[in-house]
Amino acid sequence: MFDKQKFIEEIQTQGYSIVENVLSDDFIKRAKAELSLAIDQEVAYHGNRTDYNDYGMVLLLALYEGAFVELFDNPMITEPLNSILGDGSIVYAYTSSSMPPFKNNFSNRIHVDCPRLINDYITNMGATILLDDFTEENGATYFLPYSQNTPEAPTEEYFKAHAKRLIAKAGTVWFFNARVWHAGGNNNTPNWRHALTINACRSFMKQRIDIPRAMAHLDTSKYSDNALQKLGFWTQIPSNYDEYYVTAKDRKFKQKAE
Repeated sequence: MFDKQKFIEEIQTQGYSIVENVLSDDFIKRAKAELSLAIDQEVAYHGNRTDYNDYGMVLLLALYEGAFVELFDNPMITEPLNSILGDGSIVYAYTSSSMPPFKNNFSNRIHVDCPRLINDYITNMGATILLDDFTEENGATYFLPYSQNTPEAPTEEYFKAHAKRLIAKAGTVWFFNARVWHAGGNNNTPNWRHALTINACRSFMKQRIDIPRAMAHLDTSKYSDNALQKLGFWTQIPSNYDEYYVTAKDRKFKQKAE
C-alpha cells in the first residue's frame, strides 16, 4: 500500500523516497526486452555510433509504446507523482537510464534534473524505475539527501563524502525532487544496467518534447485515459478557432486547471 503521508513528508524533508516492489517480474522482463530494441533503434538514429554522450539513453520512451505507455496504468507510479504535483501532472521527459557494460555516460556528472529553484514549491519530480538490481559494481546512482534547496552544485569532494548510493532491487522506484543533486556511477560489469526515468511536471508547464505531436503517427486510441493524460494529451493548446470551439469531449485541453 502507498503511504501518501509518509511519502510527502520524505519528499519535503530529505528530498527523496524509495518505494519497493512497484513492478512485477513479468513487467520487468518485458520492459527490458523492449528497452534493448529501443536502444538499438536510437543507436541507428545516431549513425550506428556508440561514442555519443547519451549512448544507452532512449530520448523519448513513449515513442516505442508497449510497456513504456502501459506503465502509467500502474498507480504505484502515478499516485506518488500526483501527491506532490497534483492529479493533472504530466510527463516533462521520459528517458531510459541505462548504463552500458564497462562504461558510464553523461549521467555521471553531478547535476539536477530541473533548473528552477522556487522556495517551498516543487515544479518537477523524478522517478527512476529500476529494471535491474542497482549495485555498487554496476553504477548505482549517487544522490545527496537534503540538497534540493541548494542552488549551486556541491564540490566533487563534498559530494563524494556525503552522497548516498541507490542500492536497491529491480522493481524499486526512487522518487525524488528534481532539484536533488545526483550522479550516475560507473558500470564495472559485463552486463547492461537498465532503468527508466520519468521527469514529471505541473500541468501548465511545457514538455521537453511535445509528446502528443511526437506520437501523432501512432494509434494512441488503444491506450488508457490515465496514460494519455500523463503523456500530455489532455493539455494540448488549441492551434486555431475550430479546435477551440469543438465540443467538450473533443477538446485537446480537457483536464481541470490546477
